[in-house]
Amino acid sequence: MRATERAGRRRELLRGLAFAAPFLIGFAVFIAYPILASFRYSFTDFNLFQEPQSVGLDNYARMLSDERMWQSLGNTLYLTALGVPLTIVIALAGAHVLNMPVRGQPLFRALVYLPTIVPVVVGGYLWRWLLNAQYGFVNHGLNLLGIPGPLWLENPDWSRPAIVLMSLWTVGGTMVIYLAALKDVPADLYEAAAIDGAGTWRRFTHITWPALSPVTLFQVIVTLIGFLQIFAQPYLLTQTRLNTSSGGPEDTMLSYAMYLFQNAFVFLKMGYASAMAWVLFLITLVITAVLLLTSRRWVHYGSR
Repeated sequence: MRATERAGRRRELLRGLAFAAPFLIGFAVFIAYPILASFRYSFTDFNLFQEPQSVGLDNYARMLSDERMWQSLGNTLYLTALGVPLTIVIALAGAHVLNMPVRGQPLFRALVYLPTIVPVVVGGYLWRWLLNAQYGFVNHGLNLLGIPGPLWLENPDWSRPAIVLMSLWTVGGTMVIYLAALKDVPADLYEAAAIDGAGTWRRFTHITWPALSPVTLFQVIVTLIGFLQIFAQPYLLTQTRLNTSSGGPEDTMLSYAMYLFQNAFVFLKMGYASAMAWVLFLITLVITAVLLLTSRRWVHYGSR
């Protein structure tokens, strides 16, 4: 009887592995192997056309004296520090607006979400046109308000805000997630708070924000990772200079991922690029771990 049971369990295991085989094979070939290969290449001198030559920790040591690497890291941290809070604040405020019972509410929600399904390349070229200093609609609108429009893509002081502005165009996805979370906040809590005389701000700080804090933690981590890995937006905006190794005016638009791409596929320094990728992974891991550890102080769950 036991042999029969073991045979049945073995058949069930094999059947389950057969169903999971497409995913397991795809994960091993397209995810696990490239990760392990990049870790190995980070300790080598590899140009894609010759056999990798072991160089130990030279790639990591060279990063310490690479001024463009530090510039790209500083730009990325600047974009992250500015873009993440703006994304959360705008998405949270927009979700409250979309939650108001007004005529045409479904249409407004669809319009807000629409930019997130536009291909990033199309959006990049669209924003390159909108931010043009001579004929762009952004500066045209500012001029109508009596505000002189800056040189978004040529002035080092405005190039990084231009990337953040372009990134905020797709805030609708974050906004919709907040909107769904708002629907789960019990209405009787607001009614009880109103009876007790709580104003709008007190209802937000004592009811809405605690209820949305788990969603906010998720949004912050996802948005943070997105900005740390930002590539397409600065890459597309800097193509106005017709130079694949350009980082914009004074390299202020050179993101870390963009410089990594240049080292790998323009300068053919695949080993150095792999080392940069692992450093970015460690930076992301540390910041995410800090967020998760400190979340105990401000994230409230229903069971607590």
